[in-house]
Amino acid sequence: MKKFLRIRRQLIVMAICTVILAVFGAHMGFAQDAEAVPTMDDIVSIRIGIDTSWVLLTGFLVFFMQLGFAVLETGMIRQTGAVNGLLENFLEAGIGAVAWWVVGFGLAFGMDNGSGLFGTTLFAPGFDTADTIYYGNISVLTMFFFQFAFAATASTITTGAMAERTDFIGNVIYTVIVIIFIYPIVVHWVWGGGWLFQQGFFDFAGSNVVHTVGGVIALVGAWMLGPRKGKVWGKAIPPHNLGLALIGTMILWFGWYGFNPGSTLGAVGVTGTIGIVVLNTTLGAGGGTISAMFFQYFRTGKWDLAATLNGSLAGLVAVTGGCAFISPVSAIIIGLVGGILLLLWGDLLEKIKVDDAVGASSVHLACGVWGILAIGLFAEPSLTPFAANVKAGFGGILVGGGSIDILITQFIGSAATIVWTGVTSFIMFAALKAIGHLRVNSKAETDGNFIDNYEHGQSVWPDVLPLPGDEPVGVPVRSGSAAPAAGD
Repeated sequence: MKKFLRIRRQLIVMAICTVILAVFGAHMGFAQDAEAVPTMDDIVSIRIGIDTSWVLLTGFLVFFMQLGFAVLETGMIRQTGAVNGLLENFLEAGIGAVAWWVVGFGLAFGMDNGSGLFGTTLFAPGFDTADTIYYGNISVLTMFFFQFAFAATASTITTGAMAERTDFIGNVIYTVIVIIFIYPIVVHWVWGGGWLFQQGFFDFAGSNVVHTVGGVIALVGAWMLGPRKGKVWGKAIPPHNLGLALIGTMILWFGWYGFNPGSTLGAVGVTGTIGIVVLNTTLGAGGGTISAMFFQYFRTGKWDLAATLNGSLAGLVAVTGGCAFISPVSAIIIGLVGGILLLLWGDLLEKIKVDDAVGASSVHLACGVWGILAIGLFAEPSLTPFAANVKAGFGGILVGGGSIDILITQFIGSAATIVWTGVTSFIMFAALKAIGHLRVNSKAETDGNFIDNYEHGQSVWPDVLPLPGDEPVGVPVRSGSAAPAAGD
């Protein structure tokens, strides 16, 4: 024992000496370099490194939201379409990456010909643009990845609304069209220097660009598809796994801390803005969660988990566009309204007989439009200089802005986005319907069959929901009704 203690003391002394030598060596190194004055190139390199790391890190969080959408949708729909939903969500990323690189990024962020409508450069960017700065300290390729994550999100929104009855080939086709044409045009209008940008339109992180676009396509697609088999109007089809839905929602909330703060497109010199954005994002989500939960309780007498989950997303969507321009109190108000608007929009869909499987248009369209218009009401005059082409001192009409100009511009931008997206998505889905690739083959909806079996030959729970003609896998078969033996 004494020998052991002696050895342990020796090891401790050696460790302390090692630390002292390391610190001493580092100090000597710093002392030797003390006379070296950093050059401007050194400072620029450091700023580029910090901002690049920030944007990539937040971009990774936004990309992680693809998992959130997949898990949320899987939990919210019936288990007979879970495999279909998972694969479609996964493909949004795979197909989206290539489509965005080849065409979408250039249309969205390339230099235009002066029309303000679409870009004409930066298609299929490669190694020749690796060191080319696009904005601030962010290179073209860093910008490509960050915005790819946003593009995949916009397309995924549509998949949830159209779940359980969309032809798989049709899903692949519309994903490509959305990412190479419909979505990037609106991106250019707002974030690529297009005509709405030039008018001073506010959309910091995408209430309009991402969520309104995705919500409109979702609404048009769900309407043109028709309802799921077994749908009874006025009565929701129950989710098959609310545990998965909650996990997916929490992943999305977590990913939103990349979605909104990352839209600063840098960290150097904007830490105050990042703090405002993070705070308002959190409060908007909280407001939507609370209002949806209580409003649904007042209507049904039940504490509804599904409504509460969607309420948090409603608040997040609503606060996304203005999170850098509003006060914390305004963020809460915007979130509270979003949570209630979510449920009222769902009621409207039931009345007009549109089957939105996961409430995608309620969350993203209704609350996306509300979030954009709310900027015209709540934008703080002291924060509006962060938006391009907006004069200092202008703000929302409810917080002393003294002008209706911002609200008018917000309305025009939202309306233009809805018209563009609505018309193009209608044409797209009509073409798919004409060639027989909008709704899944009717054989997938016959008794005893389902879309996962027809399209994929797989079941997400084969031990609970075996494929037609198959025995449950992995379930022990007992004869008679004898009680299990002790120890089973």
